[in-house]
Amino acid sequence: MKNKQHPSIPKHFENLTDPRRENKRHKLIDIITIAICAVICNADSFAHICEFGQAKHDWFKKFLELPHRIPSADTFERVFARIDPKEFKACFIQWIQAISQLTKGEVVAVDGKTLRRSHDQGNAKSAIHMVSAWACANGLVLGQIKTEEKSNEITAIPELLKMLEIKGCIVTIDAMGCQKRISETIIDKDADYVFSLKGNQGNLHDDVQLYFQNLEEVPFDYHETIDAGHGKIEIRKYRTISDISWLQGKEDWKNLKTICMVERERQFKEKTEKETSYYIGSVENNAQLFAHAIRSHWGVENSLHWVLDVSFREDESRIRKDHAPDNFAVLRHIALNMIKRETSVKKSIKAKRLRAGWDNGYLLKVLNT
Repeated sequence: MKNKQHPSIPKHFENLTDPRRENKRHKLIDIITIAICAVICNADSFAHICEFGQAKHDWFKKFLELPHRIPSADTFERVFARIDPKEFKACFIQWIQAISQLTKGEVVAVDGKTLRRSHDQGNAKSAIHMVSAWACANGLVLGQIKTEEKSNEITAIPELLKMLEIKGCIVTIDAMGCQKRISETIIDKDADYVFSLKGNQGNLHDDVQLYFQNLEEVPFDYHETIDAGHGKIEIRKYRTISDISWLQGKEDWKNLKTICMVERERQFKEKTEKETSYYIGSVENNAQLFAHAIRSHWGVENSLHWVLDVSFREDESRIRKDHAPDNFAVLRHIALNMIKRETSVKKSIKAKRLRAGWDNGYLLKVLNT
């Protein structure tokens, strides 16, 4: 390997098992590196990756071996269709843990997203549902795991959390992931949790809701926020209570300490909307801390899912063969993390990706961030 290669790529991906038993005309690390660079620069198919590699052949030749020039589009597709996705994700997690450090109290939002066109009706294959862990303050994907259906998040989330270094963080999950087993996994990782409550946990939601309706003689912590913009005013009122000795089944939730009620009021010119939500958590009775965790969690929609759809066109992707859609999703996460970490250019994700494609110097800066 030539010495100008970005060190993170060979260090954390060079031990990835090559799925090819024969006809290895191209080095696996060359294929991985070209694919990462191409996806950073707006490639969203294997044909685009090949075209990008051919256009940048002389540049890649400065730090890759390329014994048989740039691989074909079919080669890229065959390799990524056969790479073990669990092993590829493990390499990704090893890489991101090496380049980032989570601070105590940082919110890690765990949320799922369906890759809508990854289904293959001909082979009775449903669309991939990818569960990701998002470090809200760092703005980085920490890891991801695939499920075949949204309902399988319950079993996938503990598996994902076990792979991550989240000590001291606050893990937030929506009501689908509000599960006793998941709370235990988080506490065992020396982290805390804040879970949204709905009706999927027996009487828990109703019991908490009823308790908050009689607050006159119960001490609680309070925090309020007011935001205005886009023709509306939104008021959020957070109340948290740590006196939960009355709560049936609380011992089944590891380290459960606090319950929270959030009242949201949205005032428009001609109408007012109100809604109330409930949460449980292992953090202390601190309404402001709950507010931070809850607001940070919903940022994952704009900071990750929306970016993947709009800037990376993930929902339009028709990559479907074998492990290819799963592995291509990891390529997008790698590319997004690298773009996010490069802060010298104050532009949108889309603009930075375009510039990386046009400017080899800037692409190298993104790779070396």
